[in-house]
Amino acid sequence: MRWNRLAGKMPARRCALLFRMELVRLRVMATLDYKTAGVDYDVLDVFKRACQQAAAATVANLAPHGVTEPSGIRGESAYLVETPTEYLAHVEEGLGTKILVTDALYQLTGKSFYRNTAIDDVATIANDLCAVGALPISIAMYAGVGDSNYFADTQRAADLAAGFAEGCRRAGAVWSGGETQTLKGMITPGTVVLGGSALGRIAPKSNRIAGDIGDGDAIVFLASSGVQTNGLTLCRALAERLREGYLTKLADGRCYGEALLDPSVIYVSFVAACQQAGVTLNYAAHMTGHGWRKLMRLDAPWVYRIDNIGQPQPVFDLIAKTAQLDAREMYGTFNMGVGFAVYVSPEDADRCVALAKQNGYDAWVAGSVHKEGDRKAVEIVPLGLTYGGETLRIR
Repeated sequence: MRWNRLAGKMPARRCALLFRMELVRLRVMATLDYKTAGVDYDVLDVFKRACQQAAAATVANLAPHGVTEPSGIRGESAYLVETPTEYLAHVEEGLGTKILVTDALYQLTGKSFYRNTAIDDVATIANDLCAVGALPISIAMYAGVGDSNYFADTQRAADLAAGFAEGCRRAGAVWSGGETQTLKGMITPGTVVLGGSALGRIAPKSNRIAGDIGDGDAIVFLASSGVQTNGLTLCRALAERLREGYLTKLADGRCYGEALLDPSVIYVSFVAACQQAGVTLNYAAHMTGHGWRKLMRLDAPWVYRIDNIGQPQPVFDLIAKTAQLDAREMYGTFNMGVGFAVYVSPEDADRCVALAKQNGYDAWVAGSVHKEGDRKAVEIVPLGLTYGGETLRIR
């Protein structure tokens, strides 16, 4: 009806032009995915693989230190060096654009969520470390700003410091130090680039999570707190489509921005509990980036069949409806309520879930692993979705 009314008030040519412009706008509204929001994993992963190949040429430099590189570690979530008695682990991570949501909500409401965001920063680091079986020893912060006045806000500065310390406590690690840079002309003034690195240890060596999975292994999911730390570029783009932006109410009564800033779950205590109880974790996946495709991060060909998807938090429903994304795009981009996945022998599945719950995590048996020749895929049975191995190339 809108265009019928306009047609009677302006020349046909101009009306047709406006009609075409509106169609373009609607097409853009209907196709907002992670790539159109500005993050193309196909490009990023090519660079990552090139770096892995170049890095492999430096392995000989380990020999003078009396340590070696274990096979298969390139492309995993953390790097290991093997000593005669243990493994030492190292990881470097960046938080990404979640801090921009924190900045925006602070400006809109005056309420600081910087403590939560600093916990997120630690979580990105510590969870990658424990996914190979390493328990963090020390974690260092990186903070880069375009203008040092960013830290002149005493509440913001104090909350960032308090949150990073809290994250280290949850990870069982010492905050060892860090680097704070002012990079005028490189970083936009008014925000901060957060990241960091960590040193971890696997002792005894049998605690290493190396990917020794078998046909019929159970897949155990541990819940996330929400989006955690992946997909925030798309989440920020969505805020511009919502009439109330970050203040848009969700089905649970909270606002969109607050839900995005729930602190990420740190899974170190779960991994430590399994090690102490003698429950062998055959493999683990920290569910950040690439959505549930990350379940097939292991290089070997296996089919990961999910029968119990759990219940995603309300924030994912808003994201899907606003971006007009189907289930395939959502589960291929976001964690959809799952922050960590482990693969265990079937007889250990219930005990694994019990250990998770005893340590404060929501967990459930989600599916199983199957050998089907050279086929590599993730199958989400209740949704009728399959992601083939070609959709995840990070090695």
